[in-house]
Amino acid sequence: MDRMGWKARHPNHDLRLNMDKKINFDTRLVRTGSDPKNQKGVINPPVYRASTVIFPTVKAMKDAEKIKFDTTFYGVLGTPTTFALEDAMAEIEGGYRAVSVSSGLAAITTALITFLKSGDHLLMVDSVYGPTRNFCNTTLKNFGIETTYYDPLIGTKIKELIKPETKIIFTESPGSYTFEIQNIPAIVKIAHEHNIKVILDNTWSAGYYFKPFDYSVDISIQATTKYQAGHADVILGHIIAKTKQDWFELKLTTGALGQAVAPDVCYLALRGIRTLSVRLEEHQKNAIEVANWLSKRPEVDTILHPAFTSCPGHEIWQRDFTGSSGLFSIILKDFSTKQVNEMLDHMDYFAMGFSWGGFESLIVPCDPTKIRSATKWNASGPLLRIHVGQEDVQDLIKDLERGLNRLSGKKI
Repeated sequence: MDRMGWKARHPNHDLRLNMDKKINFDTRLVRTGSDPKNQKGVINPPVYRASTVIFPTVKAMKDAEKIKFDTTFYGVLGTPTTFALEDAMAEIEGGYRAVSVSSGLAAITTALITFLKSGDHLLMVDSVYGPTRNFCNTTLKNFGIETTYYDPLIGTKIKELIKPETKIIFTESPGSYTFEIQNIPAIVKIAHEHNIKVILDNTWSAGYYFKPFDYSVDISIQATTKYQAGHADVILGHIIAKTKQDWFELKLTTGALGQAVAPDVCYLALRGIRTLSVRLEEHQKNAIEVANWLSKRPEVDTILHPAFTSCPGHEIWQRDFTGSSGLFSIILKDFSTKQVNEMLDHMDYFAMGFSWGGFESLIVPCDPTKIRSATKWNASGPLLRIHVGQEDVQDLIKDLERGLNRLSGKKI
């Protein structure tokens, strides 16, 4: 696959990347995926809405078809707006190139079926996002692909689970709801010794606080719905590949599946990326302040925040990550479901809703015992997952204080 079409779209791209390596990453975030010289001086890439793309001659059409993944050929394969966002996503993660898909879950499922076939074996982390588990237990099973779930803290012992048919080790660090940090370098080393690819769901770090390709991860997944878009109004996913060959295989799959992303959505995500670093800094600061306050409350048993020593894998987080985002969990003392509901039903600023990464604060209950098979979830009481948004942190703390008082039956 040659890159003539891609280079034609971005004639100064290689020069710009070489220059960017000499400047700070936050500056690159602001600049990447933008080419004002080819946009008539406009800073933001326009929204190209297109199904049909026309060609002046038969030769031009046939030439474009040869490199259709690298140029604007047909709307379903992408427009300049899509490509601008993909350039930015690859730049953030440090990968070769990115592929846009319709959601974070679509990024996961598309990556899996790209590199798995009937008769293959998949090693899947036990703390994984629930819909990923469902896909493994239904669609992949129906396709004759075997899944074995493993302890997220398994580290080098993962080699004991590898079979001749193992083709993928899927990781998610930290884990959904329970926030175990995985030893990605150790897993990658063993995987590559056995010619196995490693896929990482890297959404929690937004590709900002953990650089997967620095640790030789093969494929990184981002639910761009979350921190990149950042405003709770986008559904989007990206798959970022380390190598040209893996990127090409992913493009073949997305093309075969008819995966398409609206340019308006790409525009919103690209706009969100410009403020990613300042938003993440605020999410991090607010979440740590809230978690510190919660750690002193008598109703709370454990803080599952990677920056806290009580979180499994905290030492690995210290070694491999450069920061933390706004999402974490707490384990309460032994309160009943009725008491927890009384707390949650009357929150003022913490809304109940799935997803996270937006400006709004969220809180949801979860029972990990229902979504584990390789490990047993033992906790003193109920688990609450919290996303700390952009509201004033003192207002958030007061909201939680009122909620915990309701939980324990204290008069407010």
